[in-house]
Amino acid sequence: MRAESMEPPEPVIAAAVVRPPGPTFAQGITRAGLGPPDLERALAQHAAYAAALEAAGVRLVRLPPDPAHPDSTFVEDTAVILGREAILTLPGAESRRGEVDPMRAALLPLVASLEAIEPPGTLDGGDVLETDRGFLIGLSERTNEAGARRLAAWLAARGRAAHLVAVGGLPGILHLKTGISWIDGGTVAAVGPLAAAARALGLDVIPVEPEEAYAANAIRVNGRVLIPSGAPRLERRLRERGCAVVTLDMSEFEKMDGGLSCLSLRLPAGG
Repeated sequence: MRAESMEPPEPVIAAAVVRPPGPTFAQGITRAGLGPPDLERALAQHAAYAAALEAAGVRLVRLPPDPAHPDSTFVEDTAVILGREAILTLPGAESRRGEVDPMRAALLPLVASLEAIEPPGTLDGGDVLETDRGFLIGLSERTNEAGARRLAAWLAARGRAAHLVAVGGLPGILHLKTGISWIDGGTVAAVGPLAAAARALGLDVIPVEPEEAYAANAIRVNGRVLIPSGAPRLERRLRERGCAVVTLDMSEFEKMDGGLSCLSLRLPAGG
């Protein structure tokens, strides 16, 4: 039986940076094979996502659409946040590297210090998962070992452990967080290929069935767990655990290899 009193307090998310998709959204990188996204529907889904964050008590920092960078709505990939400090990434896809400088400008008023991943390292924020057992950093098509080790060193200097997890080549996994999410305490939700890695780090795992794999990318925000709609088994398991679940239609972002975590860069209170 888990001793709830021994769990560290849940971090409070005070603010989040978001950016709606722009008119070039359909020109972004994707391998989903689900057809082009409907921009009007994507904007409505993004608005519902933003409203769900606000309903959870999160103040939004809203950036304008960036037509020059079709994938720029996936703001999470451009930085990693730890308390009041941040490190800018160097995205693995060259077409996305122009997204970083605008994020630098957005973060400067929000954080106390700001560093950056430098070549030859590459890192996407979608490959970085914080849990109360430390950080997991995915080695993927977008994040190489040099980038992962640079981030691990940055975290270690701040007293945080990091564990590298190989995800490159796993079917259906673009980033680490494509297939795993922190739920609460020492518990994650994960698809099969990542469940064993999570358990090896001492994490409890809520399994995500293959047909609901897209829902493995979820986010916990101030006591609520946001998941994509269309995953009834995962939703039931979370509710049985006592989670306050919010379901959101993410169909147009799924078409572009994006998920719930990708759409915001979340900053904790205090720091």
